[in-house]
Amino acid sequence: MTTQKILYILLAGIVALLLALFQYKYKAKGASKKNALFAFLRFLSIFGVLLLIINPKFQQITIFNEKPNLVLAIDNSNSIKHLNQVENVSTIVDNIRNNKTLKDKFNIDVFSFGATLNVLDSLSFKEQQTNIDKAFKALNQVYKKTVAPTIIITDGNQTYGNDYEYAAKKYKQPIYPVIIGDTAQYQDLQLKQLNVNKFAFFKNKFPAEAILLYTGDQNVNTKFVVTSGNNTVYSKNLNFSQDDNSIILNFTLPANSVGVKSYRAAILPITDEKNKANNSKNFAVEVIDQKTKVGIVTSVLHPDLGMLKKSIETNEQRKVVFLKPQEAISQLNDLQLVIVYQPNNTFKNLFEALKLQNKNKFVIAGPKTDFKFLNTVSENYQQDITSQTEDYQPKLNLNYSAFIIEDLDFESFPPVFANFGEPNFSVPFETVLYKTVGSISTEEPLLATFEINGRREAVLFGENIWKWRAQSFVNNESFNSFDDFTGKLIQYLASNKRKNRLNLDYESFYLGSSTIVMSAQFFNKNYEFDANESLNIIVTDKVNKTSQTIPFILKNNNYQVNLSTLPASDYTFTVKATSETISKSGSFKILEYNVEQQFLNADVSKLNTLASQSNGNSYFVSNYKTLIDYLAKDERYKPIQKSSKNSVPLIDWKYLLVLIALTLAIEWFMRKYNGLI
Repeated sequence: MTTQKILYILLAGIVALLLALFQYKYKAKGASKKNALFAFLRFLSIFGVLLLIINPKFQQITIFNEKPNLVLAIDNSNSIKHLNQVENVSTIVDNIRNNKTLKDKFNIDVFSFGATLNVLDSLSFKEQQTNIDKAFKALNQVYKKTVAPTIIITDGNQTYGNDYEYAAKKYKQPIYPVIIGDTAQYQDLQLKQLNVNKFAFFKNKFPAEAILLYTGDQNVNTKFVVTSGNNTVYSKNLNFSQDDNSIILNFTLPANSVGVKSYRAAILPITDEKNKANNSKNFAVEVIDQKTKVGIVTSVLHPDLGMLKKSIETNEQRKVVFLKPQEAISQLNDLQLVIVYQPNNTFKNLFEALKLQNKNKFVIAGPKTDFKFLNTVSENYQQDITSQTEDYQPKLNLNYSAFIIEDLDFESFPPVFANFGEPNFSVPFETVLYKTVGSISTEEPLLATFEINGRREAVLFGENIWKWRAQSFVNNESFNSFDDFTGKLIQYLASNKRKNRLNLDYESFYLGSSTIVMSAQFFNKNYEFDANESLNIIVTDKVNKTSQTIPFILKNNNYQVNLSTLPASDYTFTVKATSETISKSGSFKILEYNVEQQFLNADVSKLNTLASQSNGNSYFVSNYKTLIDYLAKDERYKPIQKSSKNSVPLIDWKYLLVLIALTLAIEWFMRKYNGLI
């Protein structure tokens, strides 16, 4: 409490005392025991009211004991069921959660994990993927500044994600793995990995690579076979031994017809092999009859150029070539799209040729662009010419209708470097990304597209978009999202197909263990996104002849439906709008593959390493009760006494209000009783 507040309180006491004496001594013309009591009660009332007006603050200290956390993370993936360990895991979890000693010593927090970490609701062991790395990263965010020994119940087999040893090193808590699964070594053949391009070209041969492993101490002979339907398209005899226990096969397969072609690669099992599920894999290749060739025409060097080539060519259907302005003119007939990067007057003949051939193009204009020249050759838009530059951040237009765009958290992307000034379009256009300066969002286009005379064109007003792809990797630990955005933009610009009111985004085939999501956009007659439409998909299994109808769910600027529950098969589908007779049909395949069934043994060595590097211990199903006793006796985990210091204003102290009311009531009652009122 400050000195000023103390002086105010003393002054309040003096004022209250003077008022009370004035009322019951000076005006009463005498002193009596009753008047003294009345004066005391009036003093308390007035002093209490003045204290509330001054409202001093007091420090309130609360002391409490905080128990350490005990984190229990349980592998909820399908591999636990495949290894016949469901009952063991359930028993271990129940015994730890219900142990009285542990409950008294710890706050027990229980999570399950598969593809993501979740607060435990129930254990189903149906997760199709295991990402232990992601689980540790999530736990690190929650328990970064607390004491939280962690029990992880798992077989240690991760199906995707970064190596979880590195994430565990950053998790500054003791880790106690309870190892689930068989630790005995059996003879086993495994098709460890199959590398095949997603696309192939008609009448060509496409490469494939198979990595085959053998576990055992005997010499074995087997055969590797690739089949398509009932036909064998490749086979090779193989020999394995304890020393020579891995083989990498490189081979090619013919692409004799257009469409999605399904294959099955398998290594024939040996006698008494225990796990045959990891001997084979299904895969598919989409055979196409053409390839999109994109020309990037530039006279400058910039990191954007390499990024564009890398991003565009992640789709094997596309090829990028770098050309000088004069070189591009002679190759226009071979190009489906021309990207003009920061043009100047040396591009004059190229722009004339593009106009003559009515060719689609993508113009990227930045500080190195000659805008006087660009304004001269462009009939559809003009850029204000100034000597100033500006950094613009992107903001997604959620109502963009030309194709489906996922929000990549564009507002977190670094700004592009651009010329200051507003672009002015003389034709109808659609903005993909708006300009944002600091926290101020403008309606000026940063990236826009338009269609005129059967030609499609896009223009980006800024350079350094290579930073966007880098930031996308930081956000998602993958380039896939940004490359998908680039791919959709290139696909739209490289095609002259008529604009549809119903657009779909889906793959030709999916692996059975992947998440299968189809996206759709529906537009009204003015080609504005319609968020009030109801879309349904009718999916038909071509093998079983069964159909089911599933509704789409509105999400941001598109509709989505999750088809991950569909079993492996060939499907046809029709997406229909309920309010209008608009529909679109297609087909896709789901390939049978369960990555969680590829493991025969627990990864004991990695889990032991996990325990030792974190000052924990590893346990097996047979001795997990030793872990319970160990944690109960470990002196490192004790309650911590903490204090909480709060500044409490006097006005929150309800007893003072009660005291004021009580003194006023007593004074009134006594005066009434004595006939003074």
